[in-house]
Amino acid sequence: MNNMKQLHKHPSANHRRDEEMMSTHEIPPYSPKSLKHTSAVRSISRSVNYILKEQRLLFTLVGILIGSVFFIYQPSLSTVSSIDTVTSKELPSMRAVSFSQRDTNTHYSRPATHGATGRIPVGIGRKRMRVVVTGGSGFVGSHLVDKLIARGDEVIVIDNFFTGRKENVEHHFVNPRFELIRHDVVEPILLEVDQIYHLACPASPVHYKYNPVKTIISFYFPTLYLCLFRCFHTNVMGTLNMLGLAKRIGARFLLTSTSEVYGDPLEHPQKETYWGHVNPIGVRSCYDEGKRTAETLTMDYHRGDGVEVRIARIFNTYGPRMCLDDGRVVSNFVSQAIRKQPMTVYGDGKQTRSFQYVSDLVDGLMALMEGEHIGPFNLGNPGEFTMLELAQVVKETIDSSATIEFRENTADDPQKRKPDISKAKELLNWEPKVPLHEGLPKMASDFRNRILNEDEGKG
Repeated sequence: MNNMKQLHKHPSANHRRDEEMMSTHEIPPYSPKSLKHTSAVRSISRSVNYILKEQRLLFTLVGILIGSVFFIYQPSLSTVSSIDTVTSKELPSMRAVSFSQRDTNTHYSRPATHGATGRIPVGIGRKRMRVVVTGGSGFVGSHLVDKLIARGDEVIVIDNFFTGRKENVEHHFVNPRFELIRHDVVEPILLEVDQIYHLACPASPVHYKYNPVKTIISFYFPTLYLCLFRCFHTNVMGTLNMLGLAKRIGARFLLTSTSEVYGDPLEHPQKETYWGHVNPIGVRSCYDEGKRTAETLTMDYHRGDGVEVRIARIFNTYGPRMCLDDGRVVSNFVSQAIRKQPMTVYGDGKQTRSFQYVSDLVDGLMALMEGEHIGPFNLGNPGEFTMLELAQVVKETIDSSATIEFRENTADDPQKRKPDISKAKELLNWEPKVPLHEGLPKMASDFRNRILNEDEGKG
């Protein structure tokens, strides 16, 4: 009986094996590669059919041909020679065109052609930068803002208007690439920018002596802190905050230091390698030592945190938009001569200074920011004048009948000041171009208009 059951089972098992073998031969095994190959062939065939139907291939070829002709034969946007020879008479007619071009995502700048003219390829240009200028409504800052805006950058001005004036930048208020923020840099601020020009600090003796601790910093004495808070505090805390911002966002930072770091120099002319001769407890020390400390902080952030920094040491600068009564010798002489007052000379008038026009300084600052060298760099005009010689130039320019009044010299007044700019010439390809006899009439015209308006307001 058991044998009969086993014989009954074996045929059924054999039958199942035969069926499995037949099914294996009839149905090919699953392969994902074969499916991908089939779908790819179908996709290509559908694409080809789509292009060939309704003359789509013809329209595609015609579009390519038109685009090629446009890029080959389009006239150049500008030439180097035309950029260099644009006159002030041509600017009004070009204003609408240049405004629309500046508001595109990129703006065009001429390539280095070494004097040759040529086309600027379409779509190839300098990346528009987002730049913050602290102290941007002041004398130097406002001229720097003008140049940056003209270059096509987006500019944010930070100023607390201690010495700056809104009038210096009000002509940019309608420009969408300009922004003005009333803020004191001794307090932190959060922005997203590519470059930081740090100019914020009272630079004239009248202003930094008025509030010296604000110029440097105060730690322990609340009463003194309230009375004297400006220069060192701005130099140290303002610089610290801006360096912190540059570190956080990866921006390049430029510090505008001063020739005052050399003090009353024993080296003449002064090179960047000279460490200076400064009275650390004098009435000018809030500014002198404040700037020296700012330079120290700047280099420490560079060495310790990898912040990209630049340092400029600015010598005496003059030009339109200076404060009328800021205590600096050029503005003093010009305003006094226009007002028919005696020009005040402190001491015997044999002290020497070097005077650079503000446009030369702005060119130097921008060359430094765009270059690859940290500095410090002396930015000044090596032409040297005594105070009496300067007074004579002012008389010849403004009023030949102007008189001179001698007074006792101020404390710690440097006897000589003249920059050695060989480093800037070599590495930045920069040197001043505007002589005193050309720049002074421009400044005098600005001062004359402002003094006239001031007198009319009082009247």
